[in-house]
Amino acid sequence: MSKDAFSSLMSSTDPAVVVVTTAADGEQAGCLVGFHTQSSIEAERYCFWLSKANHTYRVSLRSTHLAIHFLTAGDLAVAERFGTLTGEETNKFSGITIDTVESGVPLLRAVPNRLVVERTTMLDDGGDHVGITARVASAVTTGPFTPLRLSDVGHLNAGRDSEERAIYP
Repeated sequence: MSKDAFSSLMSSTDPAVVVVTTAADGEQAGCLVGFHTQSSIEAERYCFWLSKANHTYRVSLRSTHLAIHFLTAGDLAVAERFGTLTGEETNKFSGITIDTVESGVPLLRAVPNRLVVERTTMLDDGGDHVGITARVASAVTTGPFTPLRLSDVGHLNAGRDSEERAIYP
């Protein structure tokens, strides 16, 4: 298989990006995610993939609920914050307004288009990301919007390289 062909096909899809947030044991985490999709109509399910290299993945191992925030074309600063900083070194939630749900998951008030989900399955097939399937607990939207896309954030440098792995999750 040609790696260039695979990369070309994937970049042509230009998916929307989201911010996934979670919390466990009083620790909040969030990251920019490009791999996500609806996976069932009835019952409502959503899947997303978290990099094993980042703090949000490690917190998600101890959490039951997460939030998926759908970024609009005007949310580049949010994408930059959650995509270029690492939670091990920075409190990504410092200085921004959040609300929390009963499970402690932080909701970004500036990003009102969101799902709150309950993790049902986590799949690690040996790649650099782990897949999470989740039951949709709630959905909120302000109506149709233009999503922020992967091509809009391609210039950002990730807080962690995908090759990095936690020694102790």
